[in-house]
Amino acid sequence: MAADIVDVAIVGAGPAGLAAAIEARQSGLSVTLLDEQAATGGQIYRAVDAASALKRSVLGEDYAAGAQLTRQFADSGARHIAGAAVWNVGRDLTVNYLCGGANQSLQARHIILASGAMERPFPISGWTLPGVMGAGAAQILYKTAGALPSEPVVLAGCGPLLYLLASQYLQAGVKLKAVIHTTQRRDYVRASAHLAGAIRGWRDLRKGMRMFSQLSKQRVPVYAGAEALSIQGTHHAEAICFTHKGQSHRIESSLILLHQGVVPNTQLSWSLRARHRWDNAQLCWAPETDEYGQIEKTGIYIAGDSRGIVGAKASASQGRLAAIAIAGALDRLAPGDRDRRERAVRSELDNQVLVRPFLDALYRPPAAHRMPADDSVIVCRCEEVTAGQIRKYAELGCQGPNQTKAFGRCGMGPCQGRLCGLTVTELLAQVRGLPPDEIGYYRIRAPIKPITIGELAAD
Repeated sequence: MAADIVDVAIVGAGPAGLAAAIEARQSGLSVTLLDEQAATGGQIYRAVDAASALKRSVLGEDYAAGAQLTRQFADSGARHIAGAAVWNVGRDLTVNYLCGGANQSLQARHIILASGAMERPFPISGWTLPGVMGAGAAQILYKTAGALPSEPVVLAGCGPLLYLLASQYLQAGVKLKAVIHTTQRRDYVRASAHLAGAIRGWRDLRKGMRMFSQLSKQRVPVYAGAEALSIQGTHHAEAICFTHKGQSHRIESSLILLHQGVVPNTQLSWSLRARHRWDNAQLCWAPETDEYGQIEKTGIYIAGDSRGIVGAKASASQGRLAAIAIAGALDRLAPGDRDRRERAVRSELDNQVLVRPFLDALYRPPAAHRMPADDSVIVCRCEEVTAGQIRKYAELGCQGPNQTKAFGRCGMGPCQGRLCGLTVTELLAQVRGLPPDEIGYYRIRAPIKPITIGELAAD
């Protein structure tokens, strides 16, 4: 039985979840926020409260600004359940979670899902070798443990985070052997259609220009418009190979950080059987919601990057909008007050997403690095299923990702399809000549996080 009933249960302690909790408390709502980490901040502001002055300086002003949000949350009076692994959210507004080895549940009048984003898979030859990891994962290692590479590192791929990490590493004294980015001339042409909005969001553009300038000043080798990336090695990463301006290159390194953007973490929304659409601009699935983030008329809202990639500030604004909508639904806000608050937040949100279409167009991951042409490239890391096997399944009549489980266990490993889902959808669409919307995604079921039979039985 559920032990508590609260006005709002929030899953995720990143910008969207924290801002939603603060806004809800200002309207007098009871709030419980659940997060798997020991401290608030999510991935973007991870460990910000414990960060030293030096670490905050290295990670930059945007990271340090997260401390204000975590302080406001701490002062809000909201209940924070740390170390809570949410394994199920039901349409009956129940949240089931594992905490301290015990299975527990929470009943709410409304729920806000703010589970954030995850790094997009980068399935190229050699990407599963030891010594190859995501740039976002490397950044988290520094945020949480202060861990930095002890040897020169190679960064490869595309997207703002790639250049942000390069800038942070230089600030921390890490030597960069090379930055290899895949942005082509055609990407700049495509992005130029959104330049007007990007110029209006000039502050974000200025940050990017500073990062590029820092690479130049530090004389870091930059290979722009690289293609055909692959990683060589027998038992661990030894080198990265690619073509640049028609020439083949090989750079030796035992630590290679890959990145080609982030995508929404949609496991919970899929498990709720929410409708999703294929976002062709961001090349990922996004849940369908109303303007406040509500799934149909369920009382369950989605805010932040798990609804579609918008960035930290816009995620916080979406969290506030969801909380305002809930306060209005519970008659905790007079109509005039609700309208005033909503207008203010929407004005901020409109400005915060001005640069997003430009970034989506400029840093669109190449098809070759999403759907590997090399049939030997592993797609499902958990079950070691290759791109060639996925293509073979499609030729044999496999209709969609969920059927790949029957053909070869693809998507049935510990990550439950998080690392292979998008690739499988696009590979099947490629072979069958259909749009991703007609191919679909895995059928995600609870438990979203691992839970033992003993823990489940002890509820």
